[in-house]
Amino acid sequence: MKQLRLLIGFWALSLFIASCDSGTNEVPLGELEQGVLIINEGNFSDRDGDISHYNPTTGIVKNNVFEIKNGRPYAGLVQDLVETDGRIYVVANTGKVEVVETKDFNSIGAVSQGLDITQSLVTANDKLYISDWGPYDASYNSPDSYIAVVNNLNGGEISKKILVSSRPSGMFVLGNNILVACAADKKMQVISLASDSMTESKDVEGTPVRFFEQDGKLYLFAKDPGNIYLHEINRNNRNLTLTVKIALERPTSNFARGENGELFVITSTGWPEYNDAVAKVSMTMGQVLDPAFYTGFGFYGIGYHPSTKNIYIGDNNGFQGNGTVIVVNASGQEVSALEVGRAPSGFLFK
Repeated sequence: MKQLRLLIGFWALSLFIASCDSGTNEVPLGELEQGVLIINEGNFSDRDGDISHYNPTTGIVKNNVFEIKNGRPYAGLVQDLVETDGRIYVVANTGKVEVVETKDFNSIGAVSQGLDITQSLVTANDKLYISDWGPYDASYNSPDSYIAVVNNLNGGEISKKILVSSRPSGMFVLGNNILVACAADKKMQVISLASDSMTESKDVEGTPVRFFEQDGKLYLFAKDPGNIYLHEINRNNRNLTLTVKIALERPTSNFARGENGELFVITSTGWPEYNDAVAKVSMTMGQVLDPAFYTGFGFYGIGYHPSTKNIYIGDNNGFQGNGTVIVVNASGQEVSALEVGRAPSGFLFK
């Protein structure tokens, strides 16, 4: 009996050790580390942007997650939400970046001085690189645009401003360089990470918006009033090697990458009608599959959930109070409508 008890003890101990080795004791994900994070840009005059969290399993939406966690409003117009290096960066186009923990949105730092009209952010070499339009001139142009450099991933002071062409927006880290889409001047510019200086400038057909990857290839999305342009970029020499031009009336800068070479692009007639639609486009076929995949008014942002295959559409509801997120399936049929914050404009799927 003593030998039997001893064997049982060794067996239980071995099971405990094996369970530890197999990773079954890993800390579970926090609530905000899964589900969907929704950017609510906020109202221009109130600067009341914040983030909503949606759990597709339970159907529960929690609004103002930044304010609830930190006991203060975000106090800005949220432009972008970037997750990288174990942090989430909440970027406001009112000259502010907050750095928060991924698990609960607890603020751990910020860049709140020296910025103007901030657009987006990338990290490289333990630094932040922040695209900024710079201050407006008397005619509301942006002649003094720049990329702000911060030598700390948790924020702090700006160490340098790299001058670039007017109105930089999307960026992409490629090897030892950063690619920058400069919308107003219709250029793609290259910043060397070795020198933190702009070293190349290339003309782009259409207004460049942001970079994305598809089937291992790198593209720059651009548009004009009657077309979208998908510029393929050579990763070795950073040249624009091939352009897919697709006729599409009144495309906006809002698009989401689906599967099998499909894109979903918001189109809009603009003021005063604001007849909006989501167009379904095939990159591989170089054509519009459905110009009215989903139609409505006030479309302000779009995202594609890779797990559920659903498309998320932000509806600003005419900026009259809070907005709505419309979730539609692969057939363009509405699945649900979520009550979120003001002017929902973007999504981060976890």
